[in-house]
Amino acid sequence: MSEVVPFRGFSLHDQVAERIRALIFDRQLAPGEFIDENVLAEKWQISRTPLREALKVLVAEGLLELVPRRGCRVIEITETDANELFPIMALLEGRCAFEATQHASADDLRELQRMHDELERTASAQDVDGYYKANHVFHSFVQRLANNRWLDRVTADLRKFVRMLRGRQLVLPGRIEASINEHRVLIAAMLAGDAVRAERAMHDHLLAQLAALKHLRTLESLEQKHVG
Repeated sequence: MSEVVPFRGFSLHDQVAERIRALIFDRQLAPGEFIDENVLAEKWQISRTPLREALKVLVAEGLLELVPRRGCRVIEITETDANELFPIMALLEGRCAFEATQHASADDLRELQRMHDELERTASAQDVDGYYKANHVFHSFVQRLANNRWLDRVTADLRKFVRMLRGRQLVLPGRIEASINEHRVLIAAMLAGDAVRAERAMHDHLLAQLAALKHLRTLESLEQKHVG
């Protein structure tokens, strides 16, 4: 785990929850792994009370599940979950792109271009982790530019579960190249002020991620059978 930084502020359990979220999204707490309250309380030098309050928050969010007499563990996103989640995210993020294109100022578009340039850089370097992080920043910024609190609320909630996959599909050979091409279509539409085309580009981009994830799982399954 990363270097310990002291907790500050009054909402201690909120800060603890945010730190646990980060561990989950970075897969330092793996899917299916149980939370060791004693270890975290000692490492972070906090009492069990704020830790348990934080765990309740994350259970309510759906990132953790409570197992009777065993404690809390990180949820696992199944193939069925992904098949159901990505089409919904495609609709939501497509709408974000549509509204963001309508609302974006010249400064916003310059910032989008800067973020896209970072995607280009990491794609060229085949930096999977860097591309994943830059991609998350880009999508989050598009969501913010949409400036729709209801859309933001539901998109942010579901995005947490997409993040648990941590861009697994990016390790598929050729996927980064395909992804950056999808982003080129998207940024071109947004820079041109074409909200309809931007919505379609973002929608297709999300569904392409699902298709790549399915392909990756098929390859992994075949490899396991071959090894077996």
